[in-house]
Amino acid sequence: MATPETRTPTWINYWGWGSGDMLGAGAQAVITGWLAYFFITFCGLSPVETGLILGLPRLLEAITCPLIGYISDNLRHTWVGRHIGRRKIFLIITIPLLPAFALIFVSGQTFTYYLLTFVFFEFVYTMFLIPWETLAAEMTKKYDEKAKFAGARMMIAQTSAILASYLPTLIINQLGGKDSPGTFLIMAAIFGGLFSLVVLLVVLLSWERPYTEAEKLIQPEPMDWAKAALIPVNMFRDLFSTLRIKAFRQHLSLYLGGYISQDIFNTAFPLFVATVMLGATLVISQLMTTMYVAQLISVMIAVNVVIRTGPVMAYRIAISLVCSALLLFLAFYLIKPAGFAAGLTALGGNLFGGGASPAVMFWLFVPIILAGLGRGTLNFVPWSVYNYLPDVDEAVTGQRREGIFAGVMTFVRKIAQSGAIVLTTSLIGMGGFVSAAKGQPMPEQAPEAVRALVLVMVGLPILVMLAGMVISWSFRLNARTHAVLIHEVERLRAGETQPETAESRAIVENLTGWPWERLWGRG
Repeated sequence: MATPETRTPTWINYWGWGSGDMLGAGAQAVITGWLAYFFITFCGLSPVETGLILGLPRLLEAITCPLIGYISDNLRHTWVGRHIGRRKIFLIITIPLLPAFALIFVSGQTFTYYLLTFVFFEFVYTMFLIPWETLAAEMTKKYDEKAKFAGARMMIAQTSAILASYLPTLIINQLGGKDSPGTFLIMAAIFGGLFSLVVLLVVLLSWERPYTEAEKLIQPEPMDWAKAALIPVNMFRDLFSTLRIKAFRQHLSLYLGGYISQDIFNTAFPLFVATVMLGATLVISQLMTTMYVAQLISVMIAVNVVIRTGPVMAYRIAISLVCSALLLFLAFYLIKPAGFAAGLTALGGNLFGGGASPAVMFWLFVPIILAGLGRGTLNFVPWSVYNYLPDVDEAVTGQRREGIFAGVMTFVRKIAQSGAIVLTTSLIGMGGFVSAAKGQPMPEQAPEAVRALVLVMVGLPILVMLAGMVISWSFRLNARTHAVLIHEVERLRAGETQPETAESRAIVENLTGWPWERLWGRG
């Protein structure tokens, strides 16, 4: 099959596609950064109820994530695939539905209301996320261009996180309502409108993999209900087949190690600020803004580090920074710096105004900046790697399965995120943490509850990140090995059955985890 000529992406395509992470990461920044705090502080929900709302939708997504990936892969030779786009059809459907994000942040509702609105938004979010994630892998095969797509995406992601963290401060300063649930409703409404706008930009500024001359001759098949009935079987077969790719298994350890650690931290940190550092919504907002600015700087640096050294070294540097930050937060809890509470009060809720002592500024900013510098790279590394995984898979299967990989990534991510949030909120609740009654301020917490909160926020992320580092220790996907892989895939496509050199064989077998004789669908 001849390889089709592909378009060359320009900066407008990098940033147009990357703008989708205003939804992809922006929604998660709001959900993981604020939703648990909103439910516990303003809605009278317990930590356990909050964990259930954030966790139960992931059970449904165990079906919807791989299903959307599977369906979008298999729409290629249909009327929809050829005239609208097998990926873009899903994106177009989500545009009018995304403003429903604001419904989650209506205060004073029941547990059932919050569960149902969150389930609906998560389904719409998934319908966008999986097809969108495949597009960068379809728009180019070049290592450096894929890295630029990942870099643009991550810079948009960090910008959206900055917006998610700082919007409450802007809203409070402009409209008043300090520590009011209305702040979060306004923020969610703004984001809902932005989400629809960026999805429209993605539709206009990206493209799907072009058809080869041979593919153009394939006639769309009529609906076969017998085949349709087998979709769940085929879907889960393809789902589990991705785990047979060695590079993908190692990639998941980087992905989960980086992201689960952040889920735990994001859930616990606002409560840590409110109970240990004695700050309220304004303080939480400004500290999170500082962290996300540091993450943005980190992503700019990580793009070059990953291109030059590969993802593993960048991951190790990142977790060392995050671990240092977490240990500083632990030290703050243990030593309870004298004069910190008075110094924080004197700032009047404006951390960026200056005037505090060096000690207060150190404890406010050094740990959170270190955390941000590490977290930006942790965010970038797995998504820089993801764009190359369909190339590794093609060497094994002879197929392009971007949708399946995006579905598996999102499925694993959401299941892991669900487990992390449920575990975090459950442990905090078991430790004795008491939520605020509706319309009442947060009560003072018992020392045992605060200790449990600190141990969860510090200990669990460190354990998860170290596990990811150990599992991915021998990961060997970088610019040089990817170039060798692409060259050998083109030779396999042309009918060659033997590798060009012994080194090429070793590299491809190391990345795929398969012997050469079983590549290209022969296994």
